[in-house]
Amino acid sequence: MKKVVLAYSGGLDTSIIIPWLKENYGYEVIAMAADLGQGEELEPLNEKAIKSGASKLYIEDLQEEFITDFIYPTLKAGAVYEGKYLLGTSFARPLIARRLVEIAEKEGAVAIAHGATGKGNDQVRFELSVKALNPNIEIIAPWRIWDIKSREDAIDYAQKRGIPVPVTKDRPYSMDRNLWHLSHEGGDLEDPWNEPKKDLYLLGVSPEEAPDKPEYLELEFVEGIPVSLNGKKLPPVKFIEALNVLGGKHGIGIVDMVENRLVGMKSRGVYETPGGTILYTAHQALEHLTLDRLTLHYKEQIALKYAELVYDGVWYSPLREALDAFVNVTQKNVTGTVRLKLYKGNCSLAGTKSPYSLYNEEFATFGRDGVYNQKDAEGFINLFGLPLKVRALMEKKSGLKK
Repeated sequence: MKKVVLAYSGGLDTSIIIPWLKENYGYEVIAMAADLGQGEELEPLNEKAIKSGASKLYIEDLQEEFITDFIYPTLKAGAVYEGKYLLGTSFARPLIARRLVEIAEKEGAVAIAHGATGKGNDQVRFELSVKALNPNIEIIAPWRIWDIKSREDAIDYAQKRGIPVPVTKDRPYSMDRNLWHLSHEGGDLEDPWNEPKKDLYLLGVSPEEAPDKPEYLELEFVEGIPVSLNGKKLPPVKFIEALNVLGGKHGIGIVDMVENRLVGMKSRGVYETPGGTILYTAHQALEHLTLDRLTLHYKEQIALKYAELVYDGVWYSPLREALDAFVNVTQKNVTGTVRLKLYKGNCSLAGTKSPYSLYNEEFATFGRDGVYNQKDAEGFINLFGLPLKVRALMEKKSGLKK
């Protein structure tokens, strides 16, 4: 019997895909659940997957790989999609796909299946990753070919086969959770005029419900990588978990946005990224202190392209690898300590220091100094403004400007 490896979460879509694959393809279904820090017990999924018809379930702890191989490179690049989205779902997919391919090769499977819909970005991210890693594996995307057209249909399909699902018609949100973030889509959020309900947030509280007293924290970075929190060194997973608790407590990292999906439509999502927002704020502040103007400004352009590559699912590409090489050079001196203040949804800078700081008080002071001759500015302005002056003289002479 031919085998298929299914990206399995235990949620609505992947739960019904197991019997659907068996009914329509006759394949043996091997499920793979990736532990990316969902904050829930994955062990019960084994019994659920088997009862749903899977022959076995792999539960893979990929949390540290997720941070070191995907989160940290994206953080160092400063990549943010459309100015708001910190790419929590986007860079999780190529990691899951990588493990799916490894298991498929180990099991001798002929196909990989996923539960992404034909309207979303995840189908692209999964499938481009699989094609890049093993172009000979067949890809099955049930949402593009079955008769199920809505989440309500999917719930009915599950109930007829006795499959319990965590989604109900009363709370029909599509959620994706990992160590980095939690996303919410669908339901009443499909109308951009609707404000998110108060009980939507799961990683923290709304800013209104946050403590009335601010909290300070200090983050230390070495070459763009966070290494300690409030003077205590922590391994990557514990580090992100600690920041999520702190950020969630103060309502940090809630983003409500209408974004442009790769497939062509706009969609509305609400994202919770408490720890990630803290890290991005601190990392950017340290770069402002340690990078020269030309490098900083060019890196901002790189960040836009990097974010697009990650969002579009082109993680395993020569361009992304080349951009990483550039970014890693820029991070050699991004070492130092950042102090932040967390208060009612705001993560604000309270201080930065670095042994590689390019800020020089002797030059920047408004007081007396013996290192900067202010008269030098006159010649600089004359030369810098010469093209403007020449153009203005031409316009006056030719009568273009009166």
